[in-house]
Amino acid sequence: MRLPQKFHWLLLAICWIVGGLANESLAADRPNILFCIADDWSHNHAGVYGNTWVKTPAFDEIARRGLLFTRAYTPNAKCAPSRAIILTGRNSWQLEDACNHVCNFPPKFKSWVEALASNGYACGFTGKGWGPGNAKNARGQQRQITGKAFAGRKQNSGIRGISNNNYSANFADFLKTTADNQPWCFWYGTTEPHRGYQYGVGVAKAGKKLSDIKHVPAFWPDNETVRNDMLDYAVEVEHYDTHLGRILEHLKAAGQLENTLIVATSDHGMPFPRCKGQAYDYSNHVPLAIMWAGQLKKPGRVINDYVSFADFAPTFLEVAGLNSSKAGMQAITGNSLMDIIASEKQGQVSPQRDHVLIGKERHDIGRPNDWGYPIRGIVKNNVIYIRNYETDRWPAGNPETGYLNCDGSPTKTLLLNGRRDGTLVDYWKMNFGKRPTEELYDLNQDPDCVKNLATDKKYAKLKDQLAQEMITRLKNQQDPRLTGNAGYFDTIPFVNGGNVRFYERYMKGEKIRAGWVNLSDFEEKPLD
Repeated sequence: MRLPQKFHWLLLAICWIVGGLANESLAADRPNILFCIADDWSHNHAGVYGNTWVKTPAFDEIARRGLLFTRAYTPNAKCAPSRAIILTGRNSWQLEDACNHVCNFPPKFKSWVEALASNGYACGFTGKGWGPGNAKNARGQQRQITGKAFAGRKQNSGIRGISNNNYSANFADFLKTTADNQPWCFWYGTTEPHRGYQYGVGVAKAGKKLSDIKHVPAFWPDNETVRNDMLDYAVEVEHYDTHLGRILEHLKAAGQLENTLIVATSDHGMPFPRCKGQAYDYSNHVPLAIMWAGQLKKPGRVINDYVSFADFAPTFLEVAGLNSSKAGMQAITGNSLMDIIASEKQGQVSPQRDHVLIGKERHDIGRPNDWGYPIRGIVKNNVIYIRNYETDRWPAGNPETGYLNCDGSPTKTLLLNGRRDGTLVDYWKMNFGKRPTEELYDLNQDPDCVKNLATDKKYAKLKDQLAQEMITRLKNQQDPRLTGNAGYFDTIPFVNGGNVRFYERYMKGEKIRAGWVNLSDFEEKPLD
């Protein structure tokens, strides 16, 4: 039966009203998500952790009004694989090509940002998203793996090495594009405190003093060069925090702070020798604070659970009303953090969160045959167990090709020159020397990881228990290195053809640029 035209329009109006109310309810139920990630920032380098030489009032505010995590770890301490873990909720050894640095991101691995974008969220990013590498779909088209780019606003910080991206202004531009009833997610990713730095800027422009630093890691000499380098790093961490604070102000002004889940962290540890790109506590242990002003029942809690970057994706999916299957993502390894967020407990909230797995394969170029330096490890009860699988290889890259898995820096130059003139040989060995098959460190007594207990008979039982638990868990995750295909990751091609066979080409005399290190980093001849 055909309805009269007036009833037809009445039904349409009812549908519009009901649909609008449903959309408003859906928007209210699904929070905005703000993910804030620095580039190379180590754990404890924030005021709320008790640090006095790195000023982080915005991060501290998030922690005070939210949750502060003391045991947050990335499973892989290098930019591309670490960010791939964040985006997929899977450990790097479960990500095929995306386990390596400067890689292709396989199209089969959908990111949580892409999942949210296909389920009603407005998604954007500014600064550094995922990379370096290529993220294209099966048709060869560039993916918006961290959302649509917002990069139009620029500023000059007056400090060499700091990006001209006006991150907070670009976030404000994104916010203006979102509809009133549409939830959004935004990836705020600085390129700070990634190298390079303007040497001495911490003292000369930021008013810091060398004496501000209370502890220099035991694997570096404590001198003016190292302390200046650390203070220059602090200036760049503070740049991240400054824009984080401005972004919070934009949220407050827009009346959207209460319904925004905010996560602030770093992709891995500081860009110094024996930190970034390795598998010690300074490598994988990162700052983490989470705030959800409208939902947290008991803010200001300090959380001691072990948290992995693989836990972020399932958290964001859950608050958006999705799971990996509904989102069209591969199965997720991590566990949603909503049990902690919804709890009123502090300290150890979930007994099951008692460890994290860590590891790496190939990071930067510079070894024969394009080989990596494979490591697996486990952190549990403040003890870290590390297994080095190819101990004949150089951990930071071959000396004759510049130790390319360690960014150039005043600290690196100091250590390399100290080996050459014989004054800092022991420090050089800790940072660049070859390593034993097994390493074991008690983080309560030795947070710098310089006293290897792996051969101490008193720790033999603990070492074996950790090794077995690590192996069992990795096999359950179908890690190729533990399931009969150990050499798989060394066969994955670099996405940049100019990087292929770098070692062989360089040793034959080809002039190849490696712009992240200094020319003086290259040894005149092999050291083995």
